[in-house]
Amino acid sequence: MGMIDFAPLFRSSVGYDRLFDLLDGAMRHEQADNYPPYNIERIGEDAYRIDMAVAGFAPEDITITAQPNLLVVTGQKAEQDDAQYLHRGLTTRAFERRFSLADYVQVRGAGLENGLLSVELVREIPEAMKPRTIEIGTAAQTEAIESKSVEDMKAA
Repeated sequence: MGMIDFAPLFRSSVGYDRLFDLLDGAMRHEQADNYPPYNIERIGEDAYRIDMAVAGFAPEDITITAQPNLLVVTGQKAEQDDAQYLHRGLTTRAFERRFSLADYVQVRGAGLENGLLSVELVREIPEAMKPRTIEIGTAAQTEAIESKSVEDMKAA
């Protein structure tokens, strides 16, 4: 599969560097290991859920770490050396799954039921970041704002 050239997109966009890095990284490093399997579901306008099949893991065996723009789910099961298996088809090997999160997406909560780990996510855009209408002023108003800004900088 050939690489996609994102250069034309860079020419007509501002502030999307992180998005292009994510796309580039995804194209280069597709994860071969698919353990444990998971689903990502959109359950509302700004709500999402990640369901992960973690049969055999207890809540104390799983760690969920939320960082800005990153969710990391790790599982580490204590080994039971005293068990004598005739066949071992159920895997409980250690795992780490990383999910890149969009800006303002936060973990709301998590639960484990019937071997299915559910992580609830919500996008909460701060009021200051929501779209707002900008009033268009006259040239005289613009000059007054600029001269006030220069005076503020001199005073500081």
